[in-house]
Amino acid sequence: MKGGVGVPVGWAAVGAVALVAAGLFGISAGAASLSAADIVRHLLSLLPFGVESPLTERQAALLVELRLPRVVMGAIVGALLATAGGAYQGVFRNPLADPFLLGAAAGAGLGATLVMVFGQELGGSPRALVPVAAFVGALLGVAAAYLLGSTAGGGGTASLVLAGVAVSSFLSAAQTLVQQMGVDQLQRIYAWLLGGLGRDGWNDVRLIAPYAVVGLAVLLLCGYLLDMLALGDDKAVSLGLNPAAVRIVVIGAASLATAAAVSVSGLIGFVGIVVPHVVRRLVGSNYRAILPVTVLFGGAFLVLVDIVARTLVSPAELPIGVVTAFLGAPFFVLILRTTRHRST
Repeated sequence: MKGGVGVPVGWAAVGAVALVAAGLFGISAGAASLSAADIVRHLLSLLPFGVESPLTERQAALLVELRLPRVVMGAIVGALLATAGGAYQGVFRNPLADPFLLGAAAGAGLGATLVMVFGQELGGSPRALVPVAAFVGALLGVAAAYLLGSTAGGGGTASLVLAGVAVSSFLSAAQTLVQQMGVDQLQRIYAWLLGGLGRDGWNDVRLIAPYAVVGLAVLLLCGYLLDMLALGDDKAVSLGLNPAAVRIVVIGAASLATAAAVSVSGLIGFVGIVVPHVVRRLVGSNYRAILPVTVLFGGAFLVLVDIVARTLVSPAELPIGVVTAFLGAPFFVLILRTTRHRST
């Protein structure tokens, strides 16, 4: 199988600039303001360039231990959710496919909740088991939604979305049942469900980094294959492609990306719909271009959303999932209306 990444240099550069700018803004925003120049100088002082840091010890600790890991986590989670959404849309050839609509996020949430509640009984480190359990749950959720949509509704856009909603509702109900079995963990689980990035700093980054690297690398290398799938299965087979194998690989990598994000950030919806659709409008329908640009814009998007979440009602903090829902729900309705209009 061939693979490759055809990146539009112009939009990739715009995405990189947007990500860096969002990161600097995210690090500087807060009750104790830090200028972008001082942030850059301090970061350079950590390298052997002979640059002296302008920050006090307290400011440096705030930057390195609190704000920087939160921004890095936002960029990683945004990239994972957005790229997974774009990959699901490509592999299912469905503009409404998304980790949350296909049951992946709900399955990942159930898996993670099971470990949180019963992890001590499983032995080992419950925290290290969360991404693995989330991955298994995400795969089961997507498989159930896809099979239900294909067998009961014919596999069309509407049937897949309805199947995903049904599976997500069932898995969410199961998750609620599990929560009630772990009353001692209830507050922690509830806070996790609403979505957030500022939980365990660099420990969270280290926890999901391996999964993020593998998931994103596989998805980026599959851009060419998704372009071939877009031609239809018969055409793809005539070009030497095995559509079933490609779907298994892409769905597995997208579910791994979703599970990694959910395991540390909780349930943050609509990123996988909003960002890929905006990128598609910018770069066209070629997935070799869509996926790498989506990585950059997805990271920038969630970093900016997190800034809104922690400053809009300061000194309190909104769950980031609430902010993405306010932004994403109208966007989803717009996409749904456009899709229905094209199909009639």
